[in-house]
Amino acid sequence: MSRLTIYEDSTPGVAVFCSEDPVAVAAELTKIGVDFARWESPVHLADDAGAEEILAAYRPYLDALMGATGAGSADVVKLTPDNPAAPALREKFLQEHTHSEDEIRFFVQGSGHFVIHENGRVYDAGCEQGDLLRVPANAKHWFDAGESPSFTALRVFTDTSGWVAQFTGDNISTRFPVA
Repeated sequence: MSRLTIYEDSTPGVAVFCSEDPVAVAAELTKIGVDFARWESPVHLADDAGAEEILAAYRPYLDALMGATGAGSADVVKLTPDNPAAPALREKFLQEHTHSEDEIRFFVQGSGHFVIHENGRVYDAGCEQGDLLRVPANAKHWFDAGESPSFTALRVFTDTSGWVAQFTGDNISTRFPVA
């Protein structure tokens, strides 16, 4: 189940808001410029579907989304516990960072936590299959899918140079473990 938990950034472990209601989640995230939606997609793919098959299946949705946002490229990121690079990838994205453009993710399978640090608060958006999240450019955030990551997501950007993470150097993610 999708869930949003909000903390003051000075008090880890003491939630000031928590909801699994998609309408309430979207309303709270909108306050900081983050878009959240649930896509009820009729697309059903095998767990071992490849990137090209996933992109082809979601092409009508991607075309509409990219047209609405001005994005120009999409790809698939898939991470499973048996991937030998999983620990290094997890560690990299656990560090607070920003991007020079909006970061859009749609969870095809599995789950993970996008955590946004904004206005003295930490917003832990636990996303799962069917969730679409848009984090605005320059928003401080990190991502965690846990020690045994299992997710497939579509990534959408305007320009692939926007995919490069700019790390803030803040170790706040170590004070707010989520997965």
